[in-house]
Amino acid sequence: MTQVWMQILVMAAVTFAVRAVPLTILRKPITNSFVRSFLYYVPYVTLAVMTFPAILTDAGSLAAGLIAFAVGIVFAFRGAGLFATSVCCCAAVFLAQLL
Repeated sequence: MTQVWMQILVMAAVTFAVRAVPLTILRKPITNSFVRSFLYYVPYVTLAVMTFPAILTDAGSLAAGLIAFAVGIVFAFRGAGLFATSVCCCAAVFLAQLL
């Protein structure tokens, strides 16, 4: 049981350090355009890294996941909203599973 508490303590310390250290070290605004651009895209990349494997694996088959991914890309690039894109992806998976 103490090992579980030690793991929780280490995870809490790492999480705190990742959030607190930049706040204490970086007092001035970041002016480097490369760093600002990098930090701007970090949340989007993190979301994509967490979402992409789920798109391919949670559909039940790889083919249905790839079809849903392709449909999602097409609808997103055509300017559809998040809700419309997700509904179309779900419909694509449903139809792919029927066939």
